[in-house]
Amino acid sequence: MRMRVRGPSGQSTVTLDESATVHDLQREIAQCTSLTSFDVKYGYPNLQPLDLDQLEPNQTISDIGINLNGEQLIVAQRETQREAQASNIPISQPGPATQQPVQQTSISQTSQPSADQPSADDPPEIASPDHAGTFVLRVMPDDNSCLFRAVGAAVMDDMDTMVELRSIVAGSIHSNPDEYSEAILGKKPDAYCQWIQNEESWGGAIELKILSEYFNIEICSIDVQTLHIFQFNEGAPTRCIVVYSGIHYDVLALSPSNPPYTRANPLADGDTKIFESVDPVVLKKAKELCQVLQSKHYYTDTSGFLVRCNTCGGSFTGEKGATKHASETGHYDFGEAT
Repeated sequence: MRMRVRGPSGQSTVTLDESATVHDLQREIAQCTSLTSFDVKYGYPNLQPLDLDQLEPNQTISDIGINLNGEQLIVAQRETQREAQASNIPISQPGPATQQPVQQTSISQTSQPSADQPSADDPPEIASPDHAGTFVLRVMPDDNSCLFRAVGAAVMDDMDTMVELRSIVAGSIHSNPDEYSEAILGKKPDAYCQWIQNEESWGGAIELKILSEYFNIEICSIDVQTLHIFQFNEGAPTRCIVVYSGIHYDVLALSPSNPPYTRANPLADGDTKIFESVDPVVLKKAKELCQVLQSKHYYTDTSGFLVRCNTCGGSFTGEKGATKHASETGHYDFGEAT
């Protein structure tokens, strides 16, 4: 199972086998975030607390009653620890696998964060008075179908249309063998069509081009690491924006909100994800949002990061290493190695 962990210093992808325990997950989170005491939430955008300390350390994750495969875990420093550090008050630090109570300290009511105030770990939100709303990142599950989920959320208002979108891609390739040749695809068209319909196969520029033309919409893909904007089917009357963070795609949304338009609705109800191409403000705000993501290191450097093959367990360096391994073995299920 794979989970994306977002902490104060950035994000990581954690891969655990089916026998992994609560203690294993706590240890991985501690290693990813460098936090010794932390609170965890899951289920974005309707975040819910995941109190790992209340579970048996040796209990397997698959038995806790929550499907965490593909989930994004939002991790923050535990409030008691943060307040004590600010006041130089020592508190006990239980290890990840213990259930010892944290020594209580006196915390004034005014120091508690308001539920209406954004956390540093929340997706960035960019005010747009011109649109009477707030631009926000809607995070897609980390399940190898994130590109299709992001596009589906925008053009079909449903992020669970991955199978249909994969079929559209395969059909377009099959119908245009001259345009989508083996040289372009990296494998024979029939083999590519079969591969892309596998739920474990990642999509990329080829899929964005095909889907943008199929729906007659401009799809803008913003690379968080470089802030470069790739535009597919440029010139279409409308556009949607996906945000690419190296090995993952999310989608940009405009949430209706109240002045000063700095707080988006945590739920996606009422979102706008398709915009007029002639609106110059949308791309400007999208880039501002990605600049915030970049400052939080919300990206993976695909040229140098360590990749793990979830099929055979092998490790490879960068996207090129993973691509070479895939072409030699037919293994396409990869995750970032910890």
